Amino acid sequence: MKKYILILLVSAACFSQKTTVYTIGDSTMANKKDPDKNPEHGWAQVLQSFFKDDVIIENKALNGRSTRSFIDEKHWDEVYGKLKKGDYVFIEFGHNDEKNMDSLRYTNPHTAYRHNLIRFVKETRSKGAIPILLSSIARRNFNEKGVLIATHGDYPLEARLVAQEFKVPFIDLEYYTELLEQSYGPEKSKQLHLHFKAGETPYYKEAKDDDTHLSLKGATEIAQIVVNQIKLLEDPSVEKLKKGIK
Repeated sequence: MKKYILILLVSAACFSQKTTVYTIGDSTMANKKDPDKNPEHGWAQVLQSFFKDDVIIENKALNGRSTRSFIDEKHWDEVYGKLKKGDYVFIEFGHNDEKNMDSLRYTNPHTAYRHNLIRFVKETRSKGAIPILLSSIARRNFNEKGVLIATHGDYPLEARLVAQEFKVPFIDLEYYTELLEQSYGPEKSKQLHLHFKAGETPYYKEAKDDDTHLSLKGATEIAQIVVNQIKLLEDPSVEKLKKGIK
């Protein structure tokens, strides 16, 4: 009888085990302080609301980090140490890897950036967890003719190539956020970001014109894109994640 009770307890524990999704990246994903007052939000900050209770979003993205600084400052070690079989890691870097005047953050897209992405993928898999690569979200960068101009150079390309070479589920977030920006147009797309006149919001004392970081509306729109794209992924390794979507 004790044997059967033990089997039932183990089975129940396995059945009720939650799936953890670790998100690693930069300020476009990261949690922001004072979310009730702060107009800025990262898209991974609002991701939990799209999932059932058996999926836990652990947002480990941090403002200002590149693949280099995320590794050098031991933030990746912290995530790696917690990973267990069946977890997921969403990987979206690039905005700060591009900063070629900052030796602590810059990475060559074809060498260090590429190899850092490969490291995240291989070490995630070594724990029995599943990596998902995402290209960087687009900036709101319309020219005088209303054409959205890309700003990320070869970084999204390398993310695509690593995903292809290592057979990693991939979400081309640059492409889908380009479509998002274009659907709003040059003026209305300001709603997706941080555009405020002086005194318009108590959080900013001066005028704000930020085309990189996200408003709550922008963060929510992008989180919805990510969830929609997860549903379309054909890789069998993401089936458990799909089932956790509301």
